[in-house]
Amino acid sequence: MALISNDRDEGATPPGGWPVPRSAYIHVPFCRHRCGYCNFSVVANRDEWIDRYLRAIEVELTALNRPRVATVFLGGGTPTHLPADSLVKLLRLVTSALDVSADAEISVEANPEDINATTLAVLQDHGVNRISLGVQSFDDSKLKILERGHTGDQARRIIDQAATVVPNLSIDLIFSAPEETLAIWNRDLEIACSLPIRHLSTYALTFEKGTQFWNRRHRGELFGNDDSLEVAMYQAARDSARKVGLQQYEVSSFAADGFRCRHNMSYWHGDGWFAAGPGAARFVNGLREVNHRSPATYLKRMENSLTPTAESESITVEQFARERAAFGVRLLDGIEISEFESATGMDLLGFFADAIELSIKEELIERQGSVIRLTERGILFADTVAARLLTADA
Repeated sequence: MALISNDRDEGATPPGGWPVPRSAYIHVPFCRHRCGYCNFSVVANRDEWIDRYLRAIEVELTALNRPRVATVFLGGGTPTHLPADSLVKLLRLVTSALDVSADAEISVEANPEDINATTLAVLQDHGVNRISLGVQSFDDSKLKILERGHTGDQARRIIDQAATVVPNLSIDLIFSAPEETLAIWNRDLEIACSLPIRHLSTYALTFEKGTQFWNRRHRGELFGNDDSLEVAMYQAARDSARKVGLQQYEVSSFAADGFRCRHNMSYWHGDGWFAAGPGAARFVNGLREVNHRSPATYLKRMENSLTPTAESESITVEQFARERAAFGVRLLDGIEISEFESATGMDLLGFFADAIELSIKEELIERQGSVIRLTERGILFADTVAARLLTADA
């Protein structure tokens, strides 16, 4: 193993110390209903828990002693499912418990059926400057299969309305849904690219174990698409986004100039972050922790002055380097070798020699000067490259 730092015991830290967290994630578990493909920490028809949740979040965030952050992301679940007065309370809690920098990116996830003039006013009045809208599709038949609660027309109207209040608008789209054709997907892309969005995320539908879609697939009620169609859909997304100036900067992410998601970039660069709420995962001072996924368990533990943490792991510098490489390679800018080595104390080309050599041989990655990045072919096999870096032999 090639090293820059000779300090390799279990208590070792990177040369400059562990990254100082400058981001915070708050998980809001409430939804109108749970979609069949969803495996997140979500509850539906439990709005009577909202006040309990707000009290628990206040306790958890207050314990952080008001750290300074440059990005805040409220995800879920659906934060905008909260009634307006509850959403106001949550946003006030967040901005008082955290020292949010003046130029911070403050993102809130939303669903089209929860957005209206009142909700938009609340977001704007409390500093939210980025909305991530879970559209998933504009095709009504596809939306029905995905068990979404809005129509395509409703999504288009909401996007137009939201963009006039919070211009930094991102939407998520799902492709390769059951029964979906390339024509349906191309239509989704055509509509999305005609709307006033600054960011687009596209994801192939996955059948996650434990979800209703997983169970239905095993019962023969749902079927996935073949790989060739999925690749065609993915390439269509890349082409469509490029034509309207949404540049691909991560395997699944496209943005107008200056509108990359700063919060997600903090994850992909291996920076630290705080997190609160059921199922929330944080990385602070070399310690990775995950809260209890069950909202009911999370609330009970917080109400009884018990830790919400379900899992805790002190990671080694080696783990840190592996994860930083695995996530970093998914960024189309690639991994800057000297920056990586300065941050981790690990020799990128030495430690990952076999994984890098094999991926170069298979034309999945290439070295251009001081940067290692995915090739055009490698973008289609990014998960393979990332897995090799994550499991590279020491």
